[in-house]
Amino acid sequence: MLTLHRVRGVQLVHDGRLDPGHAVVVDGARLAAIGPYEELWAAYGGKARVREWDGVLTPGRQETEGAALLEAAYHPDPREADELGSEPVTGEALAALEMTETRWGASARRGLQRLLATGTTALTGPFTRPAVRTAVQRSGLVELPGGGPRALTVGGAAHFAVFADDGSCLATVLAGRLVHRRR
Repeated sequence: MLTLHRVRGVQLVHDGRLDPGHAVVVDGARLAAIGPYEELWAAYGGKARVREWDGVLTPGRQETEGAALLEAAYHPDPREADELGSEPVTGEALAALEMTETRWGASARRGLQRLLATGTTALTGPFTRPAVRTAVQRSGLVELPGGGPRALTVGGAAHFAVFADDGSCLATVLAGRLVHRRR
């Protein structure tokens, strides 16, 4: 299915030049086109679903501390908020918890949801805990070895995020799938 993402502008690389009025077309898991919205609408408008975002579309963030965030911190279940709070638990407080593989997996899934809400599309591993590794693989987030620059390219993977003026994430897309949308 084709999706045309209309935004205020596109940055092909983080901190790169903003192309106002540009948009992207996603075909499955790939970027099919990048260019001025009017041109993309003329070429794809009748065939594509249109999503409109009041923000700037960029390559998603890469979280270089992915392993530490998911394997050295416990992301509490909301039902544990009275006891543990809502922020990640680390250090001595983490050591006091009885952490099974099942609990690590659930924590990792909650941590991944937090990362998706920040526009993260890639993580730096490696992930040594089996339950965490499985959660990362199932999430669709890309595991990359370093924090080098990434760019949006026609034919490339449709991994990107849309950010509002205040820097908050409006949407995160992995392999063409909308995996986070700010309400």
